[in-house]
Amino acid sequence: MSLFQMAFDYAAPVFLITSPVTSYADQIFSIHRTRSSAGFSLDIPLIMLISSILKIFYWFGEYYSGTLLTQAIVMIVVQMTMLKVALDNRPSAGVRNGIEHTPFSGGNPDGSSSSLRPYEFWQWKATKPYWMSLGYFVGMLTVVHLTPIAQSQFYISLLGYIGLAVEATLPIPQILANHRSGSCKGFRVSVIAAWILGDTMKMSYFFNSTETIPWAFKLCGIFQCVCDFYLGFQFYFFTRNTHSKTPSHSHSNSLSNAFSNPHSHSNSLSHSRSNSQTAGESMEQNGRWGHHEKDIRMN
Repeated sequence: MSLFQMAFDYAAPVFLITSPVTSYADQIFSIHRTRSSAGFSLDIPLIMLISSILKIFYWFGEYYSGTLLTQAIVMIVVQMTMLKVALDNRPSAGVRNGIEHTPFSGGNPDGSSSSLRPYEFWQWKATKPYWMSLGYFVGMLTVVHLTPIAQSQFYISLLGYIGLAVEATLPIPQILANHRSGSCKGFRVSVIAAWILGDTMKMSYFFNSTETIPWAFKLCGIFQCVCDFYLGFQFYFFTRNTHSKTPSHSHSNSLSNAFSNPHSHSNSLSHSRSNSQTAGESMEQNGRWGHHEKDIRMN
């Protein structure tokens, strides 16, 4: 075994286990600091929680890499923290570029949704239904796992592919939210950078590790990697356009105001001339009164 392979076998698991913290810590602190989750998609914690829960149950039938199992557990803790912070700091309804929790339905310019999901799933105004739905989901999987169905290889494989396919769609809600708002406001560049860096390390680990890595991880990982790189391009595109439009917009406004009011300059000149004439007449009168008072005193 080469020295590089040994270093990779030790460094890659540490990176993957800590990646949930390094990827989302900055986003969590940003929402908590600004007291607003505007621009952040609530579907991100939903996707990662469902995926991680399914991967844990998948492990009981497949017994894949312990590193990936530990990563799923850490991810659940991080995403529950993010969900709690995002729900506590939701902006008011109708705010433009507000929280995007309806990524698969059309949005209106004011941030509202033109259509609702069945039973308003993951669009609830109260906080309790979010936690109850996650609890019901875990309870349902636990009950099924205690039945003979859990012994079926088809069922185990189905859990793995569904869980990983759900995770592979992680960037899609944010991509759609950015397209609707025309910007990446509220989404941290540190999260995008961490996703891309994590994808690079994850792909290297999947195809070079000596541990057991099912093909479900590899296929879904490739799809997610492509989506993350597109999200990075999207962030660059919107950020560049925002910076390029700001100065020209203000310059064009000043020009349009000047052309729309052609008499404003002449009005200001005439106004200043009238003021100077008034001041001159006042000074002249003061001078005359002064001379008149002098003549009276001399007499």
